[in-house]
Amino acid sequence: MKIAVFGACGRMGAETCQTVNQADDLELIAGIDLGDSRDAAHDADVVVDFTHPDSVMDNIQWCIDNGISIVVGTTGFTPHRLDQVRAMLGPKAKTGVLIAPNFSIGAILMMHFSALAAPHFDSVEIIESHHPGKADAPSGTAATTARLVDQARTAAARPPMPDATSHEVPGARGAQIHGVRVHSLRLPGIIAQQEVRLTSPGETLSIICDARSRSSFMPGVVQGIWWVTTHPGLTVGLEPVLGIHEG
Repeated sequence: MKIAVFGACGRMGAETCQTVNQADDLELIAGIDLGDSRDAAHDADVVVDFTHPDSVMDNIQWCIDNGISIVVGTTGFTPHRLDQVRAMLGPKAKTGVLIAPNFSIGAILMMHFSALAAPHFDSVEIIESHHPGKADAPSGTAATTARLVDQARTAAARPPMPDATSHEVPGARGAQIHGVRVHSLRLPGIIAQQEVRLTSPGETLSIICDARSRSSFMPGVVQGIWWVTTHPGLTVGLEPVLGIHEG
């Protein structure tokens, strides 16, 4: 399969180029970055986009116009932007667009397992750690995990989590996201790590995902490449690729 990478000089783009070059069944025909022409990607079967929120929508439109499926890891997709992509594809889409905010298979499974376990424990808290250059806190993965945990506990009619804290230095108990306490650490030498700690009297379950290098995201990217060619229209998230469906 012929692959082009947009954002090829970025950290994730460069890792994707290396992965494609090492794969026996994939061929890198173009590595395109800011200012480069997209003409070299015309013969691609799939484009992988790790660019910038300001340019990704135009890249998606270009791929749709040229009948090329696209796997997007670029962030910044609001519900409005997703609706714009659906409008680009139209009611009889022939091109596949996969937009995934997280390509870590471990992280996707961690979120899924956490939602399965959450109704069975009294309390759930999340500790997430990333490198100091990360701009947002908490991470999108932590916020999504908190949402899934809250939905699962609400569906099971679980009572509020016990917490008698009445005097608190602001932030000492973390941020409340969907009613779940989330604690963010920013430390050198860390790529991405998250622990979901679930407890009831006498028992603790910890679910941990630790990404030690960006290569850990590549199996998800490769699975996305093969998925998108046979699934026209818009797919959001890696969950359907892995056979996981919320709820």
